[in-house]
Amino acid sequence: MWFRKDRAPKEPREKRSKVPEGLWVKCESCREILYNKELARNFKICTKCGYHFRLSAPERLRMLFDDEKYVELEVGLRSVDPLRFRDSKRYRDRLKNAEENVGTSEAIRIGTGTMGGIPVLIGAMEFFFLGGSMGSVVGEKVTRAAERALVESKPLIIVSTSGGARMQEGILSLMQMAKISAALSRLAEARIPYISVMTDPTTGGVTASYAMLGDVNVAEPNALIGFAGPRVIEQTIRQTLPEGFQRSEFLLEHGMLDFVVDRTEMKETLVRCLELLWRAA
Repeated sequence: MWFRKDRAPKEPREKRSKVPEGLWVKCESCREILYNKELARNFKICTKCGYHFRLSAPERLRMLFDDEKYVELEVGLRSVDPLRFRDSKRYRDRLKNAEENVGTSEAIRIGTGTMGGIPVLIGAMEFFFLGGSMGSVVGEKVTRAAERALVESKPLIIVSTSGGARMQEGILSLMQMAKISAALSRLAEARIPYISVMTDPTTGGVTASYAMLGDVNVAEPNALIGFAGPRVIEQTIRQTLPEGFQRSEFLLEHGMLDFVVDRTEMKETLVRCLELLWRAA
C-alpha cells in the first residue's frame, strides 16, 4: 500500500526585481559604483574622483566634431598577415575577432568635418582593437590623413591611445614611425597645424613617433605616456622611479607637454589652439 503525504501549498515567491546588465559600472580608480547614463553625460569621467574612462574612437570623434557630425575616411583599409604570424592564436584570427567585437576594421578612425567652425581632420585611435597597436594600416591611415591635410590645407588632430607598435607585423610596423614622421614634417614646412592629444595609455612606438611631434602636445589627466613601461624601466636601471612617473602631470612638469586638459574642456581648448595657430597665420 502506498501512502502519500500532502504537502502544504507553497506560497508564491515574490518576484525579484531584475536589474538590466550594463546599468552600473565600477570606477577603476575609486571603486565607486556609477550609473552608466550619468557617466555618459559626464563625458565618461567619474563624478566622484575625476577618473577618465577610456573612450571608443567613435565616441571621441563625436565629442570633438561640431554637432557630432563627420565623414569617415579610408574605411576600406584592412590589415593582412604578411608574416603569417602565430602565437597562441593566428594573427588573421585576432584581426577577425577584433573587427567583430569592436565593429571597426582597424585601430584608428579618421574623420573630416568642422570643430568650432574650423574645417579639420581628426584621427582617433581605438584601444579596444588589439590594444590600439600601430600596424601597417594604422600607419597608412595616419600618413594619408597628413597628406590630405596638406592638399586640402586643413589642420590635423590625432588622438592617441595605444600600446605601441604591433608585434605581429614586425619590422613593417616599426617602419610606420618613419613614414608618418616624414608626412608630418611636410605639414610643418607648409605651416599647417598638427595637434597631438594623448590619452591613457599612449606608449611604445606611437609615443616615439607622431604622438610627440605635435605643434601642440596635449594630454588628459593622469594618462600613462611613455615608451617602455615603468616596471621594465625599473628592472633595467635597478632604481625606484619617482611617484607619478610617466603620468601626464609629471610630463607637463618636465616640459614634455604643453597642456593637461580635462576631457570636458578638451574641445574648447583645441579650438582655441587652432584659432591661435591657424586663423592667425
